[in-house]
Amino acid sequence: MSTADNSILGLKMPTDPRWTDLASVSLEEILTDHAFCEQKAATQCISLIQRYADKEDLVNALAPIVTEEWGHFRMVWAEMKKRGFVLGRQRKDDYVNLLLQHEPKNIPGDDKLLHKLMIGAMIEARSCERFRLLHEGLEDEQLRSFYYKFMVSEAGHYRLFIDLAEQYYPVEKVRAAWQQWLQIEGLVLQLLVPRGDRMH
Repeated sequence: MSTADNSILGLKMPTDPRWTDLASVSLEEILTDHAFCEQKAATQCISLIQRYADKEDLVNALAPIVTEEWGHFRMVWAEMKKRGFVLGRQRKDDYVNLLLQHEPKNIPGDDKLLHKLMIGAMIEARSCERFRLLHEGLEDEQLRSFYYKFMVSEAGHYRLFIDLAEQYYPVEKVRAAWQQWLQIEGLVLQLLVPRGDRMH
């Protein structure tokens, strides 16, 4: 079974098959968006470390991820240069922005970390699924191998965010929050038209 199988990740809605077809004819755009997604992933981990610096296990877990995500950006950028592509401008990520709009506001401060970890896990899970589609659907054999590595990495990051949540909160509370975010993500995807120039 694939590392990014939706039954393993728990995703409620598969990506529209049209997305892979669109991405395959928009490689420069999809790689540009991917590069910026890796930058934002590194920045998000830095933000969590800064905000929760008192949680040593979280800092220890996320510090290497910052380095890894930035390394991923460099890998994507190198791939783009090899193909003669130019790094375009960063584009708004409607998917992530819509998820963030559902982040609970009027909750105890201690619970805010739980939802931030759930959002992180959700983004990694969906990215993992998209990378699997690129690995399986692209005709370019080199890019298929390229995206297999990213698929495996994102699956690990998804699991890391879940594991961190379970370290700081009761397992049942984490599972309930994850199910809540799976439902939210399904609704978010229904609002978005598949775009081949965006990772999400």
